[in-house]
Amino acid sequence: MHEEQDQDRGNGQPALEQAATSADISGGAACQAVLFVCATCDAPLTEPLTRLPEVPEPPFFAWWDADEPGPSPATVPSGCYAVETEPYGAPLVATDVPGPAMPRRGTIHKDGQWLVSKGPRGNIVVNPGDARGLTPQHASSACCGATPDGGMNQLCVCGTLVATLCSDCCLPYELHLSADHVRAVHP
Repeated sequence: MHEEQDQDRGNGQPALEQAATSADISGGAACQAVLFVCATCDAPLTEPLTRLPEVPEPPFFAWWDADEPGPSPATVPSGCYAVETEPYGAPLVATDVPGPAMPRRGTIHKDGQWLVSKGPRGNIVVNPGDARGLTPQHASSACCGATPDGGMNQLCVCGTLVATLCSDCCLPYELHLSADHVRAVHP
């Protein structure tokens, strides 16, 4: 199933690797910042960002003790991005094996079955504060914000869905840019 999804991604390479050189994406000392733009209209979607070697673990946040409702601290530091290697977001499908529904997310149990993500791999994970020009669209919501359960929920100015925001208080605060809908350029 994962092989089918990877083949559905155009030429099978994440947009980041198509637009940037290997030095840019290696995470080494020679790494240069990239700007993510909409693949449809070239509108800038982020500030210039530098790649992390992997998506960090989200910071601990006792959301149940928070004075004000709202998102947790961001998983990815401002000015950085990382590439998600695991499936993320919709569709969620039933499984017999309990476990996290997607990275940095707990289990989801619905109608007597465990659910796991069969969403895309290769999303570019950024700090939501580094995004520019996005507007919410049909976000799957919870008590304080959006969840990734319904799939992409952020529109570019041209009307193309380009990202999935996760901003509910009890979930990691992350923006996942779709590798199929964005590309990296040098600022």
